[in-house]
Amino acid sequence: MQTEPSAGWLDGREHVLPIRVYYEDTDFTGVVYHGNYARYFERGRSDFLRVAGISHALLLDRPDPAAFTVVNLSIAYKRAARIDDALAVRTVYEQVKGPRLYIRQRLFRGEELLAEAQIEAACIDLKGRPRKPPADLIAALRPLFPQTP
Repeated sequence: MQTEPSAGWLDGREHVLPIRVYYEDTDFTGVVYHGNYARYFERGRSDFLRVAGISHALLLDRPDPAAFTVVNLSIAYKRAARIDDALAVRTVYEQVKGPRLYIRQRLFRGEELLAEAQIEAACIDLKGRPRKPPADLIAALRPLFPQTP
């Protein structure tokens, strides 16, 4: 029997993705290597889109293909994650301005904040030029953006 891996769930406008720390994620002391936090955050952003009904493969298969690239990533490390930890990546898409998407992410072990990230991503065409995100992508994300008065 084959089952689809979990893409997490929405908690209000925040996406939650459970992550388990494996041996391959750690250094020789059992602490998660700092570069792997960026991987965890990437999974959170991708699975947020998946839960919102947006697939990277479908974005590429459109008549006007689109993709995303990270143009700025800032991670503040608070505490170390360790082998066998059960973590949760919490992701919020905060806004879209032209081709740019602004995303806030946090990594928790239970209630303990381990790291937080601010990401600026750009929607691009297949030649790497910036472009506005497709209208259907924005429509799918709009209910998950903060409401402005």
